[in-house]
Amino acid sequence: MTKAEIIELVYEKVGFSKKDSADLVELVFDTIKETLERGEKIKISGFGNFVVRNKKARVGRNPQTGEAIEISARRVLTFRPSQVLKSTLNEGSSGSSGQNIGSTPSKF
Repeated sequence: MTKAEIIELVYEKVGFSKKDSADLVELVFDTIKETLERGEKIKISGFGNFVVRNKKARVGRNPQTGEAIEISARRVLTFRPSQVLKSTLNEGSSGSSGQNIGSTPSKF
């Protein structure tokens, strides 16, 4: 699903104009981005948690040459789905699709 599709759904379901719907969606995304930039956690009840984590610098290896290289320190974004979301995703599923949703945080 794209941002444009989200805007279209807000337009259809809420009844705002397309411009107001686009502004609302942009405001929500901007607020989420600004909050994460500050390093704050976002908890959306019934959906999940977005958390920014700091990773330390470490030594890695180039797989082609075996040469040691330094991997710089950085921040990563993780998402942990709520139990409600996991249950919703797994309703009616007749078996394992090879994916284990929610067992480990996704990194963006």
